[in-house]
Amino acid sequence: MNGTAHMIVGASTGFAVAYAMQADPTTTIMFVGLGGVTALIPDMDTDGKLSNKITFSYKFARATLQLMGVLILLYSFLEHANVMRWIGAGLGVGVIILASFLTQRMMLTLTGIGVVAAGIYIEENWILLLGVYMILASFVAHRSYTHSIIGVLFFGIIAYQFEASVGIEGMFLTCMLGYISHLITDMKVFPFNKRGVRWFLPFSKKEF
Repeated sequence: MNGTAHMIVGASTGFAVAYAMQADPTTTIMFVGLGGVTALIPDMDTDGKLSNKITFSYKFARATLQLMGVLILLYSFLEHANVMRWIGAGLGVGVIILASFLTQRMMLTLTGIGVVAAGIYIEENWILLLGVYMILASFVAHRSYTHSIIGVLFFGIIAYQFEASVGIEGMFLTCMLGYISHLITDMKVFPFNKRGVRWFLPFSKKEF
């Protein structure tokens, strides 16, 4: 299932929670939006909609670093002499080469590190843990641990801390239903999915 469909299903779960709790219009809109966003979170392990939205484009970052490398190279030849010229040139070439290896997953890792730092700075556990989730998601294969019971449990801790922080009842339930809706709609029981979900990783690789 594609990202847009996941978002629609997640938003529907948010509306269901709001309806069940007889929430006011403002809270209903909040739950619908939250359900839609959390339904995309499991796909942080790939270059999906949410991953691309929360990170800078790796192509932009790569081009910027390559430009910096060229400028360092030119500056070294124009402003330095002898050994310093070649050291600067080497640094410039090194930056250009390193930039060529930059990927969207690496950008997600760097973004996750930034989110962890932000969580520590403002002393919000759910933000810190979300950053940890992002870092881990940037290293695992698609439809692996973020699409498993372990992923659900870890995200459940984040959602619990989030509700405790904002103090709005129903946030935890909305987050969890949005997240789990993604996993359910990725299962092989639906004919539009060629692959299923490995719920019991790392104990079993069986797809459902």
